[in-house]
Amino acid sequence: MPRLQNVGRAFGSFVERYGHRIPDPVIIFIAFYPLAFLVTVFMGGHTFESPGAGGEPVVYRILPMYQAEHVRWIFDNALLANWLGFGGGVLGVILVVMLAIGVAEQSGLFGALIKRAGTHIPQRLLPLLVIFVGILSSVATDAGYLVLIPLAGLLYAGLGRNPLIGMAAAFAGVSAGFSANLIPGPVDVIIGMNAQVFAEAQGIPFTTAGGKPLNPATMHWIFIVVSTFVLSAVGFWVTRRVIEPKLDNQPYEIPADLAAGELELADTERRGLRASLLGVLVAALMIAGLAAGPLASFENADGATVRPFLDNIILLISLFFVVTGIFFGVAAGKFKSVSNVVAAMVSQMNTMGYILVLTFFCYNLLGLLSYSGLGSYITYLGAEGLLALGLERFPVLLLIGFVLTTALINLFIGGLTSKWMLLGPIFIPMLYLVNPAMTPDYVAAAFRVADSSTNIITPMMVYAGVILSFMRKYRPGMSFGDLLLIMLPYSIAFLTVWTALLVGFFVIGIPLGI
Repeated sequence: MPRLQNVGRAFGSFVERYGHRIPDPVIIFIAFYPLAFLVTVFMGGHTFESPGAGGEPVVYRILPMYQAEHVRWIFDNALLANWLGFGGGVLGVILVVMLAIGVAEQSGLFGALIKRAGTHIPQRLLPLLVIFVGILSSVATDAGYLVLIPLAGLLYAGLGRNPLIGMAAAFAGVSAGFSANLIPGPVDVIIGMNAQVFAEAQGIPFTTAGGKPLNPATMHWIFIVVSTFVLSAVGFWVTRRVIEPKLDNQPYEIPADLAAGELELADTERRGLRASLLGVLVAALMIAGLAAGPLASFENADGATVRPFLDNIILLISLFFVVTGIFFGVAAGKFKSVSNVVAAMVSQMNTMGYILVLTFFCYNLLGLLSYSGLGSYITYLGAEGLLALGLERFPVLLLIGFVLTTALINLFIGGLTSKWMLLGPIFIPMLYLVNPAMTPDYVAAAFRVADSSTNIITPMMVYAGVILSFMRKYRPGMSFGDLLLIMLPYSIAFLTVWTALLVGFFVIGIPLGI
């Protein structure tokens, strides 16, 4: 045990010493782009083979990006496909949500809610609540990143605590705990449906070890429910024992309209909160009307169920904040005309310059990795490295090895779906053939554990730079190295405990889902 503690202290000292030297994410992406381009110059034309979804061999080829047609692709796609349209238009989602947040924040609604909450929530349990809500927010995908994390910072600022504590706890819940929840969500469907395809296409039974057929959407339900409570407790412990002692005495700035320790509500704020209740009712009725009317689920011509309500959940959440913010602002005297509402949105957009610069270089790098085949090659090397270890003779070690390999790959390649489409077809049949107890649900669960746990310590995660910009509101000179130092304890703790939980399910034979 003393030796283990010494190793832990040495590792912590190493991270502390060199973490601050990590450059700004924008600089990282600017440097990596020509580096990736140069790699394609030397590796252009190189091919490698990996099993496809149906078990058939798929040949991948690294494109020589210096050729004229590929150089044209870089310029033709730099603005639209690789930046504004990246990830289905994720930048647009960020900007629209921030417009809505701007209305609610500039109206004073958030400040008033935080003052109210600060007098009712025991501060000792606050990290537990923030992490728990963060984990649950994965059902609404981007909402946790864009709504909960800034709110957690404001909440802690209103309590006179370092806002970075709340934001770190929320970030850990939202991102590192992304694959946990109390109800199945989009991730369960994406992972489960593809796992079924990978298994059945290669003659692997899509069943539990006992022969019970798996339901793609709920095959991890028991595991993710247990994980929700376990990770909440782990995140709470890390926050209380590691993060709070480290950050509580560090300097920070707070918004001008929310002085630390001033939690007494003004009369105008009380009036605004009463009006905001009416705003909540109006917004809820508008959203319910849309859900039952034009955004109701329907079957398309192919017989597939289309759910416009869920597809537009971010816009609906934004609508909710705009309506309630306007009701509060009018009643509190902050909004006297429509121009005040517009000014609130403009004020919020004035803080988005860094995000625009960051996403331009980040998304173009990720687009280059995908188009050139380098991203697929990195994933392929990770899979080959795991196979070379010869762990297939030890099922539990192989399960752990798969977790660690995926976690390492996740540091360099973002995107849950793209990694799963490359790793799933290889490891679902391979692990089952090694030991029939390694059923598709366990392989998929191992992937989910690894993919989520290291999201918070890689600049390649889509929202990493966005979170950094949020935190810079309270610490302007903050670097990505500083963010890494804050989030690393969460990542290590989540990865260790979550992997142990999965191994426990496997060894004992507890079903992962229903």
